[in-house]
Amino acid sequence: MTGSLAEAEDLAQETFIAAWTQLGGFRGGASFSSWLYRIAVNRCLNARARHARRDVLHHEWAAHKAESASGDEQLSQQVQAALLKLAPAQRAAMVLTVYDGMNHAEAARVLGCAETTVSWRVFLARRKLKQLLADFRPRGGGA
Repeated sequence: MTGSLAEAEDLAQETFIAAWTQLGGFRGGASFSSWLYRIAVNRCLNARARHARRDVLHHEWAAHKAESASGDEQLSQQVQAALLKLAPAQRAAMVLTVYDGMNHAEAARVLGCAETTVSWRVFLARRKLKQLLADFRPRGGGA
């Protein structure tokens, strides 16, 4: 009923705990196995309902988050996407010099290349980022 072995095992444990705590309520009108199955089925149905409510909330939150993203958040997302489009060597040079605050000499030591190579990679990366971000316009009423 769950589609997940781990969740089924968890629900089986919950079923036996519930049966143990409710044992005094067992009247014997039905067989013990029917009573136990009913507890198990109810646990599974309740779990599925919880998952459905959680999924709806997650989708609503994600939609709201996307709609209400500020201009700064949108720019940050665009920059991240643009950085991923750079060649790995250019991306590494940009991250080390711009985001990590290293000078070109320090970045050259980390990357195992000449300082002029780092300078050239940063130059090419900035030019490419400028092209990739040229058409960026914040969506919605963000800042």
